[in-house]
Amino acid sequence: MQKPTLSVLDQFLVQADQALRTLAGSAPIPARRSPAEQTDETDLSEQERRHAAGLMRVNHAGEVCAQALYQGQALTAKLPEVEQQMAEAAAEEIDHLAWCEERINQLDGRTSLLNPVWYAASFGIGAVAGLVSDKLSLGFVAATEDQVCQHLQQHLDKLPENDHKSRAIIEQMLSDEKHHAEAALDAGGYPFPQPVKKLMTLVSGAMTASSYRL
Repeated sequence: MQKPTLSVLDQFLVQADQALRTLAGSAPIPARRSPAEQTDETDLSEQERRHAAGLMRVNHAGEVCAQALYQGQALTAKLPEVEQQMAEAAAEEIDHLAWCEERINQLDGRTSLLNPVWYAASFGIGAVAGLVSDKLSLGFVAATEDQVCQHLQQHLDKLPENDHKSRAIIEQMLSDEKHHAEAALDAGGYPFPQPVKKLMTLVSGAMTASSYRL
């Protein structure tokens, strides 16, 4: 069956609905159960709890960016198979979004106040990358996921040693993000040069620092 063609207004409404679902209220229901469900809660000091909540807030903000990035790229993708891949990746990232939000709530924390800013910026970047070419768009996914993997690995090292619930979530996220990066390159993504990746590291570092506090 041929996919129906959406008007400009329809596309706008779809994207607005996706943004509201990501930014307002509770996260969408995940397709997979949280990896933390089978892990017992442990006692954390007040300082450890605040630190863990800050790290999970950063991870949640990263998933907000991922949702926006994939939505923007899917909107402007030229090949149907690339659009489908972006949509599938975004669906998997919903799990991460929900898991992080649930854990933040368990730690008596809150999501980042800057999430609307991150969403708007990431959506714009994704849409522009898709307009340029699918090869560039897929390459940007791979480079972004590499950045995410680096942050997640650092968070595993920074988490309180006995925060097993947060650790279980991040470990599963790390596995999924590595798969997304590999899939994007396998689909024909352009491998970004190191200078570009270093610039992306500086930008993501600023986002991480601000989301940890705000």
